[in-house]
Amino acid sequence: MAKKVTKNSDNRPAVIRIPAKLLSPIGELLIGQLQSLERRRKGLDSDDPFISGREDSLASPDTNASEQFGHARIEAVKKEIDRRIIQMRKALARIKVGSYGICEECGQMIDTDRLMVFAEATLCVNCEKKKEKRR
Repeated sequence: MAKKVTKNSDNRPAVIRIPAKLLSPIGELLIGQLQSLERRRKGLDSDDPFISGREDSLASPDTNASEQFGHARIEAVKKEIDRRIIQMRKALARIKVGSYGICEECGQMIDTDRLMVFAEATLCVNCEKKKEKRR
């Protein structure tokens, strides 16, 4: 005999929520990672050749090209760090409201193995693959 599945108001199957006592260490992990990323983000400014304050406008073309490359590299790293910071803040907010571990797209439970590797995940593997195909 099949087990009866209750449905939510949006006609999706109900999802089992992760117990609060298991979420506490995950939240602490995310907070630690978030603080680490924020420190790293601030530290990148000192490595940026455009911000370091070199005033010599008569620098050789090689130096200018090197500085432009260094700046572009640091900007790309900053962009990735900013993306991860947003993901972590979203995950922390989802822990607070009780929706952590539930896919934003389909409403299904995100695999716990995925959450152990990528604690800030807000999409299940299937929805993440669909999102990647759209890019």
